Amino acid sequence: MPSYRVNNLALWLDEPDSLLTKKAAEKLGVTAADLQSVRIVRSVLDARKKNSPRYIHTVEVEFAKGKLPRTVPPDVSEVEAPPPPTLPVKRQPDQRPIIVGMGPTGLFCALELAQRGVKSILLDRGRDVIQRRKDVAKLMRDGTLMTESNMSFGEGGAGAYTDGKLSTRINHPSVRKVIETFAKYGAPERILVQGKPHIGSDILPLSVERMRKDLIDMGVEVRFETRVEDLLHRDGRVTGVRLADGSELHSDRVILAPGNSARELFERFATDGHVFIEPKPFALGFRAEHPQPLINAIQYGEKVAGDAKLPPADYKLAENLSVDGDVRGVFSFCMCPGGIVVPTPTEDGMQCTNGMSNSHRNSKYANAGIVVSVSVEDYAREGFTGPLAGIAFQRHWETKAYELGGGKFHAPAQSIPDYLAGRTQKELGGTTYRPGLSRVDLNLLFPAWLTSSLKQALRAFDRRMKGFITEEGTLIGIEARTSTPLRITRDEQLQSVSMKGLYPGGEGAGYAGGIVSSGIDGLRIAEQICAELS
Repeated sequence: MPSYRVNNLALWLDEPDSLLTKKAAEKLGVTAADLQSVRIVRSVLDARKKNSPRYIHTVEVEFAKGKLPRTVPPDVSEVEAPPPPTLPVKRQPDQRPIIVGMGPTGLFCALELAQRGVKSILLDRGRDVIQRRKDVAKLMRDGTLMTESNMSFGEGGAGAYTDGKLSTRINHPSVRKVIETFAKYGAPERILVQGKPHIGSDILPLSVERMRKDLIDMGVEVRFETRVEDLLHRDGRVTGVRLADGSELHSDRVILAPGNSARELFERFATDGHVFIEPKPFALGFRAEHPQPLINAIQYGEKVAGDAKLPPADYKLAENLSVDGDVRGVFSFCMCPGGIVVPTPTEDGMQCTNGMSNSHRNSKYANAGIVVSVSVEDYAREGFTGPLAGIAFQRHWETKAYELGGGKFHAPAQSIPDYLAGRTQKELGGTTYRPGLSRVDLNLLFPAWLTSSLKQALRAFDRRMKGFITEEGTLIGIEARTSTPLRITRDEQLQSVSMKGLYPGGEGAGYAGGIVSSGIDGLRIAEQICAELS
């Protein structure tokens, strides 16, 4: 019997899920007894009306034998048959593909290749995801940075210990595949129905570990603490990689997915000139941290803010502002309800932050990046040019932030009202950031045009979320790794325009932003390689 997907079934907080069967039957013009099963496939919180939040559900219904819907409304559709299973490649490559980086792009590329019968070599400069946890903890405890194992480097990539959000703005048929894969490897099944799926930094590393063990069982060779120092090439085609210990691995296909902090590798490419790189925009700013109950009250309304059926509230803010004749976008980034602010440096003497939250999102605080779009022209305005101008721009402000914070990765911080007023009178509120905060004047950071943009945006955000500007709100410096400020340009076959057989991918190469889009890019590269082998 065919199954049907029924959309837009609303339940108020005091209504049980069991009412969905009745509501679905009414929409289909049948009785509840005509339905054999009703399964929730998507659930989204609608909190647009203050003090009246509700959940909007999509369900799949299966009819009892001999029963069919009397009507098929516009928001009801027949469930399509699942796609056929992928077939093994027709021929094996002469050499195993080498995958550089074990973030989502590298992992999903290796997984798709292995499922099609192609065994790859998977390399990461950092440590395995469980050992990596100890290095992250040490950085947060006493400011000791392991430059090869931290929030950015190691198995799982930057997303493993910075939240595990699976929400994405892209519309791609493989979005579901990525989410289902994480569920298969131990992520909570709720991610299959959440409108904004979130695994959490306490669970995601375990999923990554299980995925890696499965890859090894399928014949993938995995090497940790193996940093790629350069590419081997001949006559415009990649022939392998040179490792930091001087050894070489040879292959005619290299998938380059090192993440957006692999600065030494990008510098090597720019120096050699064999891999074409171009600068691209990114965004720069601060982390804003507020008490979670305050955000709940602003977003949900005072009357229902404490309802146990409501998750910690999030927000998404964006403004396009005119600053000195330029239109600039200022927006919230990687919002973490019930989360903590974490240090994310990869180089000594450079300070940067991000946010994360565990699966229960039970921290007393919420945080988000508040960042300003920065263009390639802005790099030149500040004296940075060339393909790595964006990295030089990042490093400049990360160094300034480190100095302002006083060292040991203490973050420079200021209350939002004091920042707007250009003073440091108020003591800082509570914070989740470790190793700790240093109360300073953040107006000493960033060029005037960026500071002006941030201040205008904060006032605009407060008009939309009354109470956002509060002495309980703290700006923490700095948010500098929103995305990579460069792109390793590739062609329609997903290969470098200057080196055949090199497949730049993921966030570090400038083609993704976040776990899901990075995973999808890895799938796309694997599919391209399999097409070449078929």
